[in-house]
Amino acid sequence: MTQKCDLKREETLLRANISFAHFLHLFDNSKAQSGYIQNMKKQCKLFRPLRQTAMACVIAVSVLAAYAQTNNIPNRLIDYDTFLAHAADVGRLRNERRVTEEQFIAMSAEPGTVIFDARSDDKYARLHLKGTKHLNFSEITADELVKIFPTKSTRILIYCNNNFLNAPNTFATKAAPASLNIHTFNTLFSYGYTNVYELGPLIDIRKARLAFEGTQLKMP
Repeated sequence: MTQKCDLKREETLLRANISFAHFLHLFDNSKAQSGYIQNMKKQCKLFRPLRQTAMACVIAVSVLAAYAQTNNIPNRLIDYDTFLAHAADVGRLRNERRVTEEQFIAMSAEPGTVIFDARSDDKYARLHLKGTKHLNFSEITADELVKIFPTKSTRILIYCNNNFLNAPNTFATKAAPASLNIHTFNTLFSYGYTNVYELGPLIDIRKARLAFEGTQLKMP
């Protein structure tokens, strides 16, 4: 009997040890799984900015693709690339062709020189430099320019709203990048008229040495 009791006691202890070992194994696995989960969370945090960047790249590529499709719409009468190329050439040329008020007056008196005003019809009629030829900027075409300038090499003097202060009814100031001189110079160049000079300074019209004419001068 004693021997049987001892065997049962040993069997019970063995089973308890096995159960405890199994519990420790489960506990270790739980810790390992917990550590794995924590590690995955850390990796997710690390990859979150990369995922956001990737999404931004996908959106940017989509936008560029849409722009490329839109930019491929054919129109042989609109050439923005050539416009930009001319603008770069005109930018370099303008640095050499912007003149003072005194130079403008002297050059305008020389034979074969044409002063050109591209403002609106109404503003031109009210007040313009004496002896000026006029064509509304929106009406510029090759055929119309031929009527004003004898040849492509004709020396042309241009001026615009942003050359004069204190004349809001006739020379209303425009945003500097939208100055009519810039667009007129570039447009004339695009049509092959490259002998262009631009009035450079900003002049108080009340102190101008340039001669004016127009209906506003006749008003009481």
